[in-house]
Formats: sequence, structure tokens, C-alpha cells
Amino acid sequence: MATVKFDGASRIYPGNDTPSVDKLDIDIADGEFLVLVGPSGCGKSTSLRMLAGLEEVNGGKIWIGDRDVTDLSPKDRDVAMVFQNYALYPHMTVADNMGFALKIAGVDKGEIRKRVEEAANILDLTQYLERKPKALSGGQRQRVAMGRAIVRSPQVFLMDEPLSNLDAKLRVQTRTQIASLQRRLGVTTVYVTHDQVEAMTMGDRIALLKDGILQQCATPREMYDNPANLFVAGFIGSPAMNLVTVPVTADGAKFGNHTVSLPRERAGDGGSSLIVGVRPEDVEVTTNNDGLELTVDVVEELGADAYVYGTPTDPNIKLEGGDDNLVKPFIARVDGRQVPEKGGKIYVYPKSQHMHVFDPSSGARLG
Repeated sequence: MATVKFDGASRIYPGNDTPSVDKLDIDIADGEFLVLVGPSGCGKSTSLRMLAGLEEVNGGKIWIGDRDVTDLSPKDRDVAMVFQNYALYPHMTVADNMGFALKIAGVDKGEIRKRVEEAANILDLTQYLERKPKALSGGQRQRVAMGRAIVRSPQVFLMDEPLSNLDAKLRVQTRTQIASLQRRLGVTTVYVTHDQVEAMTMGDRIALLKDGILQQCATPREMYDNPANLFVAGFIGSPAMNLVTVPVTADGAKFGNHTVSLPRERAGDGGSSLIVGVRPEDVEVTTNNDGLELTVDVVEELGADAYVYGTPTDPNIKLEGGDDNLVKPFIARVDGRQVPEKGGKIYVYPKSQHMHVFDPSSGARLG
């Protein structure tokens, strides 16, 4: 087991002026499960490959334990990687696939068999050890790839979107198994995904990247409750946080004819308007003309709850965080047994204790 440290690590691909990963600083504790998450092209897989030794580090250093591994070859780093496409040898049995790295390393056959059987028992693969990969389901192949990493007893597990090839139901089931397995083994794990729900449910901490720059590194709860900036607020959470530019007066932020008071430190220097964030579950919904008026476009009924998607009737109210070419709806969670009519009008405003405020110019969180 070991700690991992990205110390100002950067990667600039030949022909590019902009770093794909720019001065990444993360300290990962011994036994921690850290998830690197972000949109496509944000640098998360590049960061993982830098740690694995598969990408050159053009600036800064990477440490595993007390060793500077920046210039070490992959085989000398004592890490095991699980790839997106499993990378199994089709002509080998499950047992041979799992033990192949040990065979190459010259480990005794009896020891290889012992480690493979132990890993197969942990992963519920014992009955499949003599099968070839083509005779396995996607989920079973994924577990074989995990087993190949486990038998090596590495200091660090590296996982690059290992669930992306599985169907939705199996993905949910397997992510629970991986998180449980990691807790059992206690091996430091760095896991890459573009799925923020996966990140929230699996990681001890999440590191969110955008354009190669670390935006925030925190526990799932901290990132959900205290996003550092507009990007984090809009990325973390499903459905996404509502981000709306509203006018500000001496009394507070105005949602239609409803005013939500703001402490002075949260009002910042945003001038006559601020961006206010409110999660769908923290929206007060009324029909008594109190709040920001919305026209109900869609109602998603989920049983106990329902999500209402609405468009502000005031053309001056701007919703942030969406594609510029698309109209982003305002989302509110309501009682699934008392849903508003489609095409009707509702009025919304945030619960003040769960309201997030951001500077319109910098996007930084205020207060």
C-alpha cells in the first residue's frame, strides 16, 4: 500500500501549446479511493496514464509512497491498471489471463495458482477459471481484468473507465462490487470516469478536472454542498443544479416578486446581479404568484417524486450552465402525487439555507 502525490504534474503533447494536464496537485492517502472525473478531453485519462508511466511528465513530479516515480518505467512503479476494453488474451483461459503477469515475472507456478484461486474466490470467478474470455459476459470479463490486477498485489490500482462497456443495470451492480472490493483490499485506487453519478457513489474523494486544470478535490458530500465554482456546481448532481442570473437589491436576491435575503459576504461585489444556484430538491414551489414564474414544459413522474421542467416567462431571466444553443430548463422536485399540469404556471424560489451564490464575472463561489 502507498500514498500517491501529483506534485505540479503537467503533460503537453507534441504540437500543442496548451497543456492537456496543467500543474496537477493532488495528495492521495494510503488506501484511499480517489475518482478523477470530468467531461471528455479534460485530462483525466492522461493524468492516470502519467501515474502509470504510459505518458511522459513534462513538468512537476509524481510520487508513489516515498519514491519519485516521474522517470521510472511502468514495470518499476508497482501499479496495476484495469483498462476500458479489459485487454484480455482471447486464446488464454481465465486462470492464465489472471496469472500471466506473475508468469512473466518468474513467480513459481504453485504460488501463481494460489494467488489466482484466492482472487477468483473474492470475485466469484472460481467456476469460470478454465473458460476462455469469449465464453464470458461483459461483467465477468470485467471481473477477470480486476482479478489480473489483484493477483499482482500492487501498491496502487489504476482504473480507466472500466464500466463504460457494460449495460446500465450491470454498471450499477458492478460499481458497488468494485467499491466494496477496494474497501476489503485497502489498496490505494485511482479511478477515471466521465459519469458524475459513478464518481459520487464510489469515491472517498472526487477530483474534478476541466481543460486540464483541477477545479476542486473534495468528498462527494462537500462537493455537492459547497461547489467551488460554477463549473463544479453545474457538473455535480443529477439532475443538475439550477443556475440563474437574478437581480440583487439591498434586501437580497429577487426571484420574481420574492426576495431571498443574502448575507453581506455572499452578496460580494457582483453589482446589480448575481448567479444563484439551487438544486431541484431545494426549490420551494407555489401557485400563489410568489416567486419566479415558470411555464411547465415537462413533468417526469418517478413514483414518490416528480421533476418539473419549466421555462421562465420573464425573457430577462437567464439560466446558466447549458449549451448556448439550447434553452436550459429550470428543474424542481415536487411530490409525485401532486404534480402540476403541463403548460400550467408555477412559481419557484430557493430555500435560503441551501442557496449557492456565484460571482458572474469569475464564476467563483461567494461565501
